[in-house]
Amino acid sequence: MHAPLFARFRAAAVLSLAALLLAACASSPRNFTAGLDPVSSPEWATDMARFAAQDAATPPPERPVVFTGSSSVRFWDTLATDFPDVPVLNRGFGGSQVRDSVWYADEIALRYRPRQIVLYAGDNDTADGRSAQQVLADTQVFVRRIHAELPGTQIALLGIKPSPLRANLLDVQREANDALRAWAATQRNVAYIDVFTPMLDANGVPREALFIEDRLHMNAAGYALWREIIGPYLVR
Repeated sequence: MHAPLFARFRAAAVLSLAALLLAACASSPRNFTAGLDPVSSPEWATDMARFAAQDAATPPPERPVVFTGSSSVRFWDTLATDFPDVPVLNRGFGGSQVRDSVWYADEIALRYRPRQIVLYAGDNDTADGRSAQQVLADTQVFVRRIHAELPGTQIALLGIKPSPLRANLLDVQREANDALRAWAATQRNVAYIDVFTPMLDANGVPREALFIEDRLHMNAAGYALWREIIGPYLVR
């Protein structure tokens, strides 16, 4: 091989290798979890093992719409029947906060190569004293983590729901929701879904009739309302 031709070949090979390394770095979890607070609980490893066991027992649908986040998703037992025309997959883990979905993005979402991800998180964050800006910042990291590996994936962000038990947090929940809505409006392939406003009564108080006895988790009426709100946003 002539020296000039070999030099060009070597340069092209080096550039290709560099591109591969950059791509690997961009999708590395460590690139996104650097500076992120640790997981909120060590118990999530048990949930990840549960998901793996479910996948082994019943293979998940191809390119599903993944619902993930905290207990409002975890307890949505009628998810599949509520959206019979959509290949949904429930990967909620109760008690989780937004950053937990970043740390476990591979286990709860990326491995399924989803057509869409519906995230409900922030409820436990604000209850734990985290600010609206922290909820937004962690959500932004989650979206970047997903889009780095799966560009163009549709992500729907559910607003924090107002519950009677956490009525004292309505102001910070509203602030977080407003921040999520405003940011989502500037992003491609990111939608904000308002479940907050429809769950308030005419006096701006959380509707007790949508919740079970603990006044935090929703009953069938609450999930029926979510079904109607979320349905039009799902990718079929």
